[in-house]
Amino acid sequence: MPRGAARFMSGSMHSSRSILGFALTGVLLCCAPVMTRAEVPARVVSLNLCTDQLAMMLAAPGQLRSVSFLASDPRSSAMADEAKAYPANRGQAEEIYLMQPDLVVAGAYTSRATVALLQRLGVRVEIFAPVTALGDVPAQIARMGDVLGQQDKAAEVIATYDADLKAFREEGGRSPTAVLYEANGYTPGAQSLSGQILATAGFTNLANEAAYAWGGNMPLEVLVMKAPEAVITSRPYPGGSRAEDILSHPALRATQNSRREGSVSDSDWVCSTPYVLRAVAQMVSLRHTLTNGED
Repeated sequence: MPRGAARFMSGSMHSSRSILGFALTGVLLCCAPVMTRAEVPARVVSLNLCTDQLAMMLAAPGQLRSVSFLASDPRSSAMADEAKAYPANRGQAEEIYLMQPDLVVAGAYTSRATVALLQRLGVRVEIFAPVTALGDVPAQIARMGDVLGQQDKAAEVIATYDADLKAFREEGGRSPTAVLYEANGYTPGAQSLSGQILATAGFTNLANEAAYAWGGNMPLEVLVMKAPEAVITSRPYPGGSRAEDILSHPALRATQNSRREGSVSDSDWVCSTPYVLRAVAQMVSLRHTLTNGED
């Protein structure tokens, strides 16, 4: 056989093998099972105030079966009305296990004994750690969207949140001085979610200047000497509390007047959800009141 013909035959056989290989590969690919994402959980139970709200925000109808009893308390929950539609739980392992959940969502410090027991029993538990920065809120929303299988809905919520947060950060004007003052004289500094809310609204947090950047109990004398333009206190709980007595102290009241005092709705400040922007809006309104005619 001529050498050229041999090369042709060899090339033809090689081409035939290649074509056959591609064909077989195509058949195998067509017949192989399609990889899909993890099965979407159908029975979800939340044990934590903050995971309650993220889950209520993103879950499909019928997917979320129970939220914590705190979710319906308007003093701490920004979605108290929505929570009334769900059975409440008190974070007890027995009651949660009997609900037969295929997913439990909880906070890092939520009913640790319950979480540990549920995990030993083979229940899937996803833990959400608290965040201290407004920029970390989208990651919390995205993660809840992932574990619930509701990524598209989470993406929509994140897009709205990012746009609203950007608008707040683009506001200019003078930055009045303020202090967040809570039970036992505790004041959150810059390294906290509350501190970030205050800063985003355009305030200068005097806790930072007074060496309380990470939060701490500020003596009333220090607060009075700093003379902030706004003292922002939490709304007291019904009944008596020695921890909250300091919020009605005459020395504190003397630093406040109708222009300087700001009582906040704690429910918007507690969790890393889009509702923190409602707290920012409230503080922006207070800042505009303080700087009216100055901008």
